[in-house]
Amino acid sequence: QVQLVDSGGGSVQAGGSLRLSCAVSGRTFTTYGFAWFRQAPGKEREFVASISYNDAHTDYADAVKGRFSISRNSAETTAYLQMNSLKPEDTALYYCAAKQWLLKNAYSPTDFLAWGQGTQVTVSS
Repeated sequence: QVQLVDSGGGSVQAGGSLRLSCAVSGRTFTTYGFAWFRQAPGKEREFVASISYNDAHTDYADAVKGRFSISRNSAETTAYLQMNSLKPEDTALYYCAAKQWLLKNAYSPTDFLAWGQGTQVTVSS
């Protein structure tokens, strides 16, 4: 099992950018795919983006396509979410999640067993 630590959240104005980081501990980083989910107050946790264990596949929610980019760095054992052109509706608590041998088509929180603690993103208009 891996342990995940999320960071990089903050408060920005609409149109700004943030980069979230997910530091992964454990010696099996290359066998895990990663995803980012977010949860706004009073709403369910929703899928944002994912990247496969072999870096061959990425997937994005329609709401963030063209603005967000997910990546991974094996040397740093870290997954990233670059968020550009942020909107007030992107305001939420963002969570990193991991699933071993993840390829694609995993959009439900129940698909993932390992989670970070969350990092808050607040976008003001």
